[in-house]
Amino acid sequence: MAGELFSEKVRVGKRTYFFDVKENVRGEKYLFITESKKEENGNYSRNRILVFNEDIDKFMEGFSKAIDFMKNE
Repeated sequence: MAGELFSEKVRVGKRTYFFDVKENVRGEKYLFITESKKEENGNYSRNRILVFNEDIDKFMEGFSKAIDFMKNE
């Protein structure tokens, strides 16, 4: 089964974050994180990051460290 397996949307002010877990045709899962922001001209800008399943533990380790740093500053 290829395609979208899970999606979560988080709205924060003018930004919306999407967390989408997808699966490719080989059955490999990956995470797409998308930030969508409404610009002053009415258009939307999007930034995306793709995290492969085999990288998720290292990604979460770095992400957690960054969050801990921000919370303790």
